[in-house]
Amino acid sequence: MKVELYEKIWMYLAVVLLSAFACAVLFGAYAGGLHPPSNVETIDPKAVNTDPRFAHPGVTTHPDGSVEVAVVAQMWAYNPSAITVPAGRPVTFRLTSTDVIHGFELPGTNVNTMIVPGYVSRLHTRFDRPGEYLIVCNEFCGLGHHIMAGKVTVTEAQR
Repeated sequence: MKVELYEKIWMYLAVVLLSAFACAVLFGAYAGGLHPPSNVETIDPKAVNTDPRFAHPGVTTHPDGSVEVAVVAQMWAYNPSAITVPAGRPVTFRLTSTDVIHGFELPGTNVNTMIVPGYVSRLHTRFDRPGEYLIVCNEFCGLGHHIMAGKVTVTEAQR
């Protein structure tokens, strides 16, 4: 069976393009620090309120100035529903749910994740400007979904 020259050219071109795409994806993942999930943090949804990581949800400021916010989502509320953090500092949100899948989104920011029972969702951000941000649940979680909201207040950073 004879393979025509133009067919060989198209086959080689396809291999080169696929190789280039694969290299671009791998380079982008490596350069962006994107890695598959590992060491996923789990939690018993029935014991969230007694687990030391979430027994007292709220804001914790570490000695290095970074802020960690523990939030528990449950039908149809966030605990705490009012969060205050300083501007210009790294903020880590640690979130879990006691019942069903919820969402956690701050419109106008890069904060947007699903909160799945049995897992701890973690996301990092930094608020550069003081202001108020609405917390909305963007995953339908039942009849009271429309009332599930909260607020993040970003204050001027203390020097």
